[in-house]
Amino acid sequence: MAHPDAPAKRPVTGMGTDAASDDVFMDIDLRRIGAAIRRNLIGVMAVLVISLAVGVLVTLLMRPQYIATSQVLIEQQADTIIEGADTQAYVPAQETERFLQTQVDVIESYSLAERVVESENLADREDFFEAQGTELPQLDTAEGLANAGEAGLARLRRETAIALVMDGLSVALPFDSRLVSINFKSGDPAIAAEMSNSISQNFIEANLARKFDSSAYAREFLAQQLEDARNKLEQSEKDLNAFSRAAGLIRVPGQGQNADQETTLSVTTETLQQLNMAASQATAERIMAENSWRSVASQPISSIPQVLSNPAYTSLVRERAVVEARLAEEKARHLDGHPNVQALQAQADRIDAQIQDVGQSIKNSIRLAYESTRDRENQIQSQVGLVRDSALDEQDRGVQYNVLKRVAETDRALYNTLLTRFNELNATAGATSNNVSMVDTAQVPRQPSSPNLVLNMAVALLSGLFLAAGFVFLREQFDDVLRTPEDVERKLGIPLLGLIPMIQGNVPAEDLEDPKSPVSEAYQSLVTNLRYSSGEGIPRTLTVTSAQAGEGKTTSAGKLALEFAELGRKTLLIDADLRRPTLHRKLDNRRQEGFTTVLAGEKTVEEVVVPSGHPNLSYMTALPMPPDPAALLGGTRLDDLIAGLLTKYDSVVFDAPPMLGLSDAPTLAAHTDAILVVIDAHSGHRGAVKSALRRLEMVNANVIGAILTKFNPKNVSGEYSYYGSDYYQYEHADDDQ
Repeated sequence: MAHPDAPAKRPVTGMGTDAASDDVFMDIDLRRIGAAIRRNLIGVMAVLVISLAVGVLVTLLMRPQYIATSQVLIEQQADTIIEGADTQAYVPAQETERFLQTQVDVIESYSLAERVVESENLADREDFFEAQGTELPQLDTAEGLANAGEAGLARLRRETAIALVMDGLSVALPFDSRLVSINFKSGDPAIAAEMSNSISQNFIEANLARKFDSSAYAREFLAQQLEDARNKLEQSEKDLNAFSRAAGLIRVPGQGQNADQETTLSVTTETLQQLNMAASQATAERIMAENSWRSVASQPISSIPQVLSNPAYTSLVRERAVVEARLAEEKARHLDGHPNVQALQAQADRIDAQIQDVGQSIKNSIRLAYESTRDRENQIQSQVGLVRDSALDEQDRGVQYNVLKRVAETDRALYNTLLTRFNELNATAGATSNNVSMVDTAQVPRQPSSPNLVLNMAVALLSGLFLAAGFVFLREQFDDVLRTPEDVERKLGIPLLGLIPMIQGNVPAEDLEDPKSPVSEAYQSLVTNLRYSSGEGIPRTLTVTSAQAGEGKTTSAGKLALEFAELGRKTLLIDADLRRPTLHRKLDNRRQEGFTTVLAGEKTVEEVVVPSGHPNLSYMTALPMPPDPAALLGGTRLDDLIAGLLTKYDSVVFDAPPMLGLSDAPTLAAHTDAILVVIDAHSGHRGAVKSALRRLEMVNANVIGAILTKFNPKNVSGEYSYYGSDYYQYEHADDDQ
């Protein structure tokens, strides 16, 4: 029981703010979403079931489609007329990608589709049109087109077939491969395989035709260049022979791969060349070895790549990891002095030593390799210095010879290149060599690629989830039930003075009589709020009403009257519902007359007031039920009655009837100090309550606030989901101890 001098309690509407913030993610109230889903669970399940059913139906109605795939290999080669030493020029990566994409565009081009239609005679094949899900155009279809008739029909069939080929074709180019997959989709598996192979074959033939056309010009050009190169080579050979005879140098024919090249007989020069090559190689090897040693010289063993890639080292590291894992397990169960722990620790130390030995050995091998290459380089460099002096004398005589020799070799290389290329073009002019080749032919697919039941069901489920979310959103947007304090204050514009939770027990009267139950505590908080709702404190005359029946109006009026009485205020509870009275049912005399007889002037207040059994609280029933309640309440006796009651009682609580379009409640409200509107958190609609408030406003009633009854925290979100903690249960348990 709240004492009159007790400090004001914190309003119920402020509970749980900190707790609710834990359920907010990125400004999304997860509890509110969960509550909305629970309220619309049947609709959500219906939307999901319908979506899945539609997915199954669409899958059953879809025509099976088959995809056949053939693969071609596309090699890039330089289409040059005069080639160098390499048969294929270097092409940057971006150019390679561009070349391959160009070939893909060629496969998907209109011209290739036209070639396929002509080679397979698709314009007149009814089975092809049927497999692609369309009908073969007939003569009546071509009417109205340009050049109608047989010519127009043939052109229409041809263009339609080309469009069907391009629609069914898809080309896949992997990122790191030159194998291009040519896919064709059709309703007939045999047609799909046939078309995929035909597209691949026509692409190969078209590419070969382009190469053959380009080789004709190449042969004519090379023939002229070859004649000029032959004349230059003949003259340069004559000049070289004349100088060799005059200088006394012997020309020695080459051997092996250099059989077409000639050299002069000079041991010193040959030796110097060999030594220079060896010195260059030794220097390169020394630099590499030195770089390798310097990169690891100051590095710990565990950071050296050669050590990390060594199988023995990695095996020891794995073994150490296993031992350390076992050691950690043993340490978790035993102390450091336990034999098992000491044995595993010794084993781990031994493995660490082996790891260090292996790593150090690998590091020493890198250093020894560097020192070996360094010594070899020094030896070769010293020999080069000795032979260089001897070779300088011969170079003076060989300068002019080398000039003439290079001219002859250049002319000979040019002639050989032109001759080789000319012979290749002559040999391959009519051949079928190509840089595009078939790798895999398309096989008739056994299973359709679509419809895919699993994929369709996944899409249907995802669509159902989106539709269900939209359904819940719209339901919540159009739902005007006042479930939370925010709804009351935001939608109605009146303060919420009390938040009454739903009674959980089987006997509601016990929870109402228990001063420490959540319901009683909520009403005590309501009384506290009423004390500070105005400058005069608790209103002396208070009308409790609601927009419709069954919202807890009578229970709230009775509980408020009891709380007022327990504050030491002499209180009278009047059952002012003259149409459906209920207060007389609590009395021993269920025929006890009351409010109606006083308004009619048949009895006085003292004759009808009965004690409630609680100190300071009295009752006045509504019996007998009058034939015209509106006329009785609209008389002049109501003001006199209220004035007389205020001389005897500190507080008078009127349990008014619900609004329901009647005038009873507005009439009572116009004669009392304050109006308290009761709203059911399950069925209180904004429209009905707003209509009731407008009627009260028309009679200048003083609506001080609202009570939200039957509040279920499971159906809402945010801070109110924590309403109604087990504080008193905890207190009772502590008292029992």
